[in-house]
Amino acid sequence: MEASLPHELSEPLVEQLVHAFYARVRADAALGPIFEARLAGRWDAHLGKMVDFWSSIALKSGRYVGQPHVAHQSLGLAPEHFERWLGLFEETVATVCTGPAAAFFIDRAHRIADSLQIGLNIGPKALQIPTTSPIPA
Repeated sequence: MEASLPHELSEPLVEQLVHAFYARVRADAALGPIFEARLAGRWDAHLGKMVDFWSSIALKSGRYVGQPHVAHQSLGLAPEHFERWLGLFEETVATVCTGPAAAFFIDRAHRIADSLQIGLNIGPKALQIPTTSPIPA
């Protein structure tokens, strides 16, 4: 990593990270088609919303309005998608920032991935609902 990379949270850093990350997502063989199917022709709006989302998380700007769990419900996502998402995110963070900002973004990305997977009931924290009642009738 270059010493000249930013290591403090800022609005320009959030915007740079979001745009660089989604450029990787769009080019990714696993994630690109999922995002493209949902966002064809609406990438600019999505990028703006994601800048607002990360600005709200990192800078407490309060600009994000949305329901991430609802937005991801019908995408057919699996834990492998989240692993890939996190991998791309971490790669992007390593090229965009260092220090406390990098640690912050990576920590929050992992929390977001966990939260979405819990909300979608997939992954290691998914609820295992019994098919039969454990209580005798």
